[in-house]
Amino acid sequence: ELKIYEALYKGVASRISMLKANRVSPEAFVSAGDSFGFDEKLARVYMRYQYELKRSNALDFDDIVMLTNDLFDQFPRVLSKYRDSFKYLLIDEFQDTNPAQYALMKNMVGKKGYFCAAADDDQSIFKFKGSDARNISRLEMDFPKMKVLSLEQNFRNTENILSASLSIIAKSISRKEKKMWTDRGKGEKVCHYWFDTDVEEAKYIAKVIKEMYLKGRASYSDIGIFFRVNIQARFLEEALKSERIPYKIVGGSCFYLKKEIKDTLAYMRLCVNPHDNVSLRKVINYPSRGIGAATLNKIESEAKKNDKSLFVAIKDICKSKSISAAVKEKLSGFVNLIESIERAKYSSAGQMLKRIIDEAGYINSLDDEKVKNIYELVSSAEHTSIAEFLDEISLKTVWDDANTSNEVSLMTLHHTKGAEFPIVFIMGIEEGIVPYFKANKSEDEMHDERRLFYVGLTRSKDLLYLTGSAKRRLYSKIQSQERSRFIKEIPAECCKTSEKSRENVVKGPIMTKVKKISLNSKYKTGCRVKHPKWGVGVVRDCYGEGEDLKVMVNFPNVGIKRLALKFAQLERV
Repeated sequence: ELKIYEALYKGVASRISMLKANRVSPEAFVSAGDSFGFDEKLARVYMRYQYELKRSNALDFDDIVMLTNDLFDQFPRVLSKYRDSFKYLLIDEFQDTNPAQYALMKNMVGKKGYFCAAADDDQSIFKFKGSDARNISRLEMDFPKMKVLSLEQNFRNTENILSASLSIIAKSISRKEKKMWTDRGKGEKVCHYWFDTDVEEAKYIAKVIKEMYLKGRASYSDIGIFFRVNIQARFLEEALKSERIPYKIVGGSCFYLKKEIKDTLAYMRLCVNPHDNVSLRKVINYPSRGIGAATLNKIESEAKKNDKSLFVAIKDICKSKSISAAVKEKLSGFVNLIESIERAKYSSAGQMLKRIIDEAGYINSLDDEKVKNIYELVSSAEHTSIAEFLDEISLKTVWDDANTSNEVSLMTLHHTKGAEFPIVFIMGIEEGIVPYFKANKSEDEMHDERRLFYVGLTRSKDLLYLTGSAKRRLYSKIQSQERSRFIKEIPAECCKTSEKSRENVVKGPIMTKVKKISLNSKYKTGCRVKHPKWGVGVVRDCYGEGEDLKVMVNFPNVGIKRLALKFAQLERV
């Protein structure tokens, strides 16, 4: 409608979020912006977006902060009430706050309130989302009597990992000086490996992980693999699959982003708020009700013409003679479904979800895995009110998808914030990737990259591997790569470097007697076996040979067990 290319959608949404983070309303942006070019289009989208939010009786996350500030500014008595309600304010990750959030904090604290802000300017990595580490300095200026406590003991990293990390961040501009230390001992040196190609890099990482797992040095869930951009993960995923290593992509398809979950939640939101146009569009024809594109266009036109929500427009159309009896019956059925669920009384969000599942009818078309996911959602809502449940879901983060399953975690460096692993691999430590090529535009952006790399390094507790390659395929083009400038800054006393030729990669990382058993073995991966004590389980892996043949079996009641076949008394089921 506004003739914006689809490729620009994400960028436009990000710009709108940034404007709100800086407390710039649509009207203010229109009056201050250019009357032509991208800003003119952005202004029209921003105005229309806010209009649609209001029409749907909805707020986005940025609105919650921005409008609360506006409320406090316009109604001092309301602000006074909330100041009196919260005597103490605790703000974590203060370096990631934006100007609107800082203003909200100042409003809540006032001149006599008490607050505690935990911050680390070295970990400010979300500037692209509007965060401003300068809020730390503003805090010191606005509250000159506040007490500053330096927390300088590092409880996660070994000395070698900490030294490598500090060598990177030490050159960051405008940072507060810190004397970080750890009592975890020297530990292993950081390993830097350089490969001929990105394919060899990926294969080597997979082989190292597999060997650690087979030797019992680590579970798959102990390992994190980081990269700067998602496109780097392609060859890595292929290598992990080749070695039969289970993995998950953090920030990828998290539980609450699965289609069946989003659709179920859309039904719930619509039943709670029938004016939610976004949710209505998702579910009006799911499952298929035979409501065609022409009917949907008519509903949209009616809503726009009369400045009504889509749901109200549907009800009005059903009262008119502008549609056939068959279409009217389908639309009326949809309205009756939503209103009957809306009118009912529920003791919990879970009870409401059960009714939606029973009456909406879409669950019959789903496979078993998706049905299980939906009932997992119901289970999570059993003891929560509807309002609390929807609020909680709206604020879920990518890390809510983290679970205790035995999988290697793959993620971009931006997603590593808040994570930690005993063993970490960071791929693609090359110029143009780490630091990213776009950072060459300004010194500030280069220091953003420096902080991002520092955060990635400090996620590792015990073992840290940094890898790169001389040739890498990026965006369908093979490019020659150079070692990252950051690698050259890490002291030799805490880092060991090795060139890995193709021959090294093919042979494997470590000479070992461990061998895969023949594919003709009686106990193949995935087969079911029965143990006299632990019952039925599934074979996860087989290794060794002859008298040393061993299997790894996952038993539902006791977890994973490594068993020597000659003693295990296993039976195929």
